[in-house]
Amino acid sequence: MSDPAREILARLRPPKGFVGSLVAVLMAFLVGAVLIACVDVNPIDAYAALFDAALGSRDGLAETLVRTVPLALCGLGITMGFRAGAFNVGAEGQLYLGGVAAGATGVALAGAPAWLTLPAMGLAAMTAGGLWSALAGWLKLRFRADELITTIMLNYVAIDLVGYLLHGPLQDPNSPLAQTTRLDAAARLPVLLPGTRLHAGVLIVIVAALLCHVFLWKRVGGFHLRIVGLNPQAAKNAGISVGRYLMLGFIVGGVLAGLAGFAEVAGIQRRMIETLSPGFGYTAIIVALLGRTSPLGVLAAAFLFAALQIGATTMESAAGVPGTLTVVIQGLVVLFLIGAGAFAGWAANIVTHLRRLGR
Repeated sequence: MSDPAREILARLRPPKGFVGSLVAVLMAFLVGAVLIACVDVNPIDAYAALFDAALGSRDGLAETLVRTVPLALCGLGITMGFRAGAFNVGAEGQLYLGGVAAGATGVALAGAPAWLTLPAMGLAAMTAGGLWSALAGWLKLRFRADELITTIMLNYVAIDLVGYLLHGPLQDPNSPLAQTTRLDAAARLPVLLPGTRLHAGVLIVIVAALLCHVFLWKRVGGFHLRIVGLNPQAAKNAGISVGRYLMLGFIVGGVLAGLAGFAEVAGIQRRMIETLSPGFGYTAIIVALLGRTSPLGVLAAAFLFAALQIGATTMESAAGVPGTLTVVIQGLVVLFLIGAGAFAGWAANIVTHLRRLGR
């Protein structure tokens, strides 16, 4: 990981609570309120419309949870990479490859029972995402390639590769669109709330978050992974294999992003499509940072960002505020997070200086 990226991560990884994240979110909403007021709209009315659409009804809450699934899974994957010291931002491409692997497997197993089809689709998606992410890890370990660059470039390669497959060998022969054949009922995740799109992927997210939390904080392997991320040289001196845990961070990140692709294909689209993601993998970077690279924090951050995205359209139609304002708020959250880290460092230096003067 490059030095600037490591510095940013260090600032975004305070050990105590989530107060910094909460303050960053509140500040972002406060600045967002000023921007709303500039277009002659009452900010309270606009935010009320936004959150009422996302959380104020059964359907709205279901849609928010549906949107939470890919954001949380990708965010968890990015978190595992961050914890290992890898700035892996390739979740978008890994999600696409996971989706196309799941879609192709579901089509190939048409007619097979659900107990076979769904696990096979999930396994294929996780394998595709994990291998794609491992490629960036191998480039880093073998050639010292900066993963910030390689994972971004691999995103473009993956999306173009998926586009080729959907326009060619995997395209539905009965459709002019770039998409696979529609999946059988046995290849679809069950709906948890009748009349909505809330599917079992939300349960996968909860299990994944708990597993990540247990691994990071309750297992020796997770401790080693965190040590590698915090101080690779100290980890090496302690006899910990830095390369192994760095690669583990890459692979687990790809596996979880691939699983997000599976959830979108089997839970929402019911087939693989060329526009599977509106940028889940990129938004998940902010989700991971806002969640302070903590699995449970990522869950909360993903839910918040999902609510923002679901409510944005209603805010635009009901209050006349451009829905893109939510994108501005997401960017402001990052700025305030980084600003809070810089301010905390500056305040600590001041306190240290004053203590020295007191002696």
